[in-house]
Amino acid sequence: MNYLGHAFLSFGDPAVLAGNMMADHIKGKVALESLPEGVRKGILLHRRIDEMTDNHPATQRAKLLFREDYGLYSGAIMDTLYDHFLANDPKHFPSEDALMAFTQQVYAMLDNYTEVFAPGFAAYYPYMKEQNWLLGYRNIKGMERALHGLERRAKYMPPPEKAYATFVAGYYHLNQCYYDFIDDMIKFVKTELSKDV
Repeated sequence: MNYLGHAFLSFGDPAVLAGNMMADHIKGKVALESLPEGVRKGILLHRRIDEMTDNHPATQRAKLLFREDYGLYSGAIMDTLYDHFLANDPKHFPSEDALMAFTQQVYAMLDNYTEVFAPGFAAYYPYMKEQNWLLGYRNIKGMERALHGLERRAKYMPPPEKAYATFVAGYYHLNQCYYDFIDDMIKFVKTELSKDV
């Protein structure tokens, strides 16, 4: 899962949300221990979500479409694409307005945690909010932009044009992989959140 997925899987807990969104920028135990408990919980949850996503059978099937051209980046590509299918899942976001309302709630909660943001996340959060990256996952052209954004952050990833073409050509198959995955992930995260850190 990418930003929208991690926001959704925080289930409205502001501190967990803050940790979940910035977790990729927190390295080492010392950095983790300096943060509030709820934020730490979000960071640890993010790591479990990433591990579960990468190892899920549906993700393994989906990644096969990208492996020849993108190798180890196939997982990061699927993380991004899952956000598109989540943004269009009528069970969770029945309309664009529903997704828009969700994104505004996310940004409002995150605004209260800017003082604990990791520097890397703090640097681009204003652009995420201003350009509403979370809403952008809903449309096809937004996904093209998201894949280019992934390429900018991933130092050795090949250009994303083939990934975008594969996404469009394999849309039905990838969407089915998402549906085979999402309920398992929701159940997994709710169980994780019920545990103590």
